[in-house]
Amino acid sequence: MKKVITFGEIMLRLSTPGFERFIQAKSFNASFGGGEANVAVSLANYGINAEFITRLPNNEIADSCIAELNKYGVETKNIIRGGERLGIYFLESGAVARPSKVIYDRAHSSISTIDPDSIDWGKILEGADWFHWTGITPALSQAAADACLKAINAANKLGITVSCDLNYRKNLWKYGKTPAEVMPALVEGCDIILGNEEDAEKVFGIKPKGFDASTTGGHIESAAFRSVCEQMMEKFSRAKKVIITLRGSINANHNTWAGVLFDGKKLYESKSYDITHIVDRVGGGDSFMGGLIYGLLTYNENDLKALEFAVAASCLKHTIYGDFNLVTVAEVENLMKGDSSGRVIR
Repeated sequence: MKKVITFGEIMLRLSTPGFERFIQAKSFNASFGGGEANVAVSLANYGINAEFITRLPNNEIADSCIAELNKYGVETKNIIRGGERLGIYFLESGAVARPSKVIYDRAHSSISTIDPDSIDWGKILEGADWFHWTGITPALSQAAADACLKAINAANKLGITVSCDLNYRKNLWKYGKTPAEVMPALVEGCDIILGNEEDAEKVFGIKPKGFDASTTGGHIESAAFRSVCEQMMEKFSRAKKVIITLRGSINANHNTWAGVLFDGKKLYESKSYDITHIVDRVGGGDSFMGGLIYGLLTYNENDLKALEFAVAASCLKHTIYGDFNLVTVAEVENLMKGDSSGRVIR
């Protein structure tokens, strides 16, 4: 069985009920979520041996978080304990013309104060096939960035495939460094690079020629992103594949969703899904990444099939409440084959 290890922060998620605004809410729905943990849950659902590494405080909330990950089959034995607190994020789900809102309460979280030398990456990564991280982790603190870099360097020495999701979050970079100062050293060690239509521009100043996200009207021309992929590969010579997710936002409940994969020679384009009546789009990119890793590990280097699996998996995630994508391989492959009827399965 293939083994994938992910590293990053998991948080307590507090969501307003239904589509209530923060000012209306008298209670919040509690769950857990975070980019790399979301990827691990997806992979565990697909039958991959998935392990999540982080640092959590010594309290019952963190114990509950670990139990939740274990519930979905994610290995947590190497999570280290210590620090002040588990980070929190508050979510207000948007509707139609009103966008969703996220408020972070994650300052001084346990992982942001991690000792970069506290994890024996050589031991933890032994026997792994893949290591995954996101741009959220180095945005938290210099210590978290240093820990992530140590993990990447160890994975490189062991010949383990390394993937990253650029995941630019402007509200997180507050410790005195910019993404342009921190991210290049980490991305240089990556074999697989994922971003959306804005990440490459916000982090590295790389943008598609003749593209303006504000004028798409919900439709994004996938071929326009070949130039982004080529520029990313030119900048990061280790990269073997660059993938861009393409979200066309018609309104908060109606998006189009597709992706492209560039292997240095050919640009693969997925089918595009028209996603209406979105239940929860948080974690959509993570569900894509989880599907992509599964596809690349499983489909015998069939890049187009891996891309189609990732897009279909993420399409289904938009129908599921919470950060985690709780779908099976069979459900994803049925959608890939064109079964989007939603008929009752008896």
